[in-house]
Amino acid sequence: MTTQTASVRADRAEAAQPVLEVRNLSVDFGVDRKWVPAATNLNYTVHAGEVLAIVGESGSGKSVSSMGMIGLLPKNARVSGSVKLNGRELIGLSNSALLGVRGDDIAVIFQEPMTAMNPVMTVGDQIVETLRLHKDISPAQGKEEAIKMLELVEMPDPIKAFNSYPHQMSGGQRQRAMIAQSLSTDPKLLIADEPTTALDVTVQAEILELMRNLQKKLNSAIILITHDMGVVADLADRVAVMRRGEIVETGDAEHIFNNPQHDYTKALLGSVLNLGGGEIDVNAAIDDAAEGQRPPTAIINQVMPPREFDGDVILSLKDVALEYPKQGRVGPFRAVTGANLEIRAGEVLGLVGESGSGKSTIGRATVGFLDVAEGELNVCGYDMRKPNRKTLAAVRKDVGMVFQDPSSSLNPRLPIGESIGEPMFLAGEAKGAELQRRIEGLLDRVELPRSYRNRYPHELSGGQKQRVGIARALSLKPKLLIADEPTSALDVSVQARVLELFQELQEEMGFACLFVTHDLAVIDALADRIAVMRRGEIVEQGTREQILRHPKQAYTQRLLAAVPLPDPKAQAERRELRAKLLDETGHVVS
Repeated sequence: MTTQTASVRADRAEAAQPVLEVRNLSVDFGVDRKWVPAATNLNYTVHAGEVLAIVGESGSGKSVSSMGMIGLLPKNARVSGSVKLNGRELIGLSNSALLGVRGDDIAVIFQEPMTAMNPVMTVGDQIVETLRLHKDISPAQGKEEAIKMLELVEMPDPIKAFNSYPHQMSGGQRQRAMIAQSLSTDPKLLIADEPTTALDVTVQAEILELMRNLQKKLNSAIILITHDMGVVADLADRVAVMRRGEIVETGDAEHIFNNPQHDYTKALLGSVLNLGGGEIDVNAAIDDAAEGQRPPTAIINQVMPPREFDGDVILSLKDVALEYPKQGRVGPFRAVTGANLEIRAGEVLGLVGESGSGKSTIGRATVGFLDVAEGELNVCGYDMRKPNRKTLAAVRKDVGMVFQDPSSSLNPRLPIGESIGEPMFLAGEAKGAELQRRIEGLLDRVELPRSYRNRYPHELSGGQKQRVGIARALSLKPKLLIADEPTSALDVSVQARVLELFQELQEEMGFACLFVTHDLAVIDALADRIAVMRRGEIVEQGTREQILRHPKQAYTQRLLAAVPLPDPKAQAERRELRAKLLDETGHVVS
């Protein structure tokens, strides 16, 4: 045998060996002197250049199992089984040995870079610090390598990014910076834990494209932890589905999406909201636009016939401009300009756009949290240009609000029954036995047991807390409901049920709704009309059919093309469509 032949065979054997081999991995937590299982007997492998997506709902054990194998769990955790990285056993290694593995061999991309990065260090200093912890290099060499990494992740201005603090960057730029820091030591395995959940659809599409390009360049093994099946369809080669700490099904992505075997996998896919039901007409921008295909998933009320509304106008904006007031040396900031909107009784208007577009600002102004700089704002018949205290009290009685994070919007010291009843008590609507009766009625409406009235928020799941938030918002029978990203923090199956419940309550009670979100699939399921915002202006509005099937503005077309579809084949076509639109209309990295 020649030396060259032996070398080729050795390379092939190395390629056949998995980078990561997990066997019978279990994680338990010590609670009240008992071991509570969080993950049980997990088995999987990941090869170089492969993306394994681990999917499931919150609490299924996705993140816990991955953090457990690299020693990032609290002291009350117990990890057993076998985890081999290129043949080296990780379970049982000392903390100092694992510290060497983390960074050198395994890197992690976290969900929210603002909480994972040091706010008092520049991005460049953080990357240099990581490099010098794992490599014997000078500060000057570290800076040179850090700038190269920022160029690798396609940062728009690497030098500026190097000298910027995390809060001075956009969400997409911060995520790019975290990826640059994670990849700076050339790890063999990359764990991406919900890397796009906190991002807008357009920024998410850019980060997914970046990760795909980096995977090809670096040939890294990647574990992708997510509950977003569109992201899975976009990136994953293989999928492991987890439920209650166990892997219930594994397979290649095409097989999992098109021929799932386990009932839970079928239910998970069936809960996914899909932006679909028709061709996206982008011919005004490009002649050969790909036809979006609808994957085989259940879609909530996806093809609702258009409804006509001739009732009272509940919310009206005419040429409205909104400004945040001067703070110290920083002058006033105009967040919304020339906004025109109208919502009638019983109607749901979806307000969509990227972060910073002004969506939530309009919701804040509606309840008097922000003054109107120009134009006319009318809410439930009240002029909100310069409202007095009496007007604000009347408006806030007629307007309910559901917030994005139910955990932070509920008082942790109050039982949920008191949280639901508080608005009615303060408004003088009910007290005593009548108040208790109405609290029970609201719990019935949001399908929570009446016994839950004595529970505290931390004793409820995310979906249950959001139901409490909805009950509280509806307690005064509002004419208008402002829903600000109410489902973005929820798992897909929980999100689907909360949206069904929202639809049922809206049809029953007939309130008008301003539904603020960047999730176009949610809007497709709920809205009668849609308004699209960009940089403080409403660039397009119309019926759901007009905006989602036949958008006129190039920005709306790009927004739609950025939404990942929960089907690998359809998502590949969607990527091609987006690339053509970006070539045609221009592109700015976020």
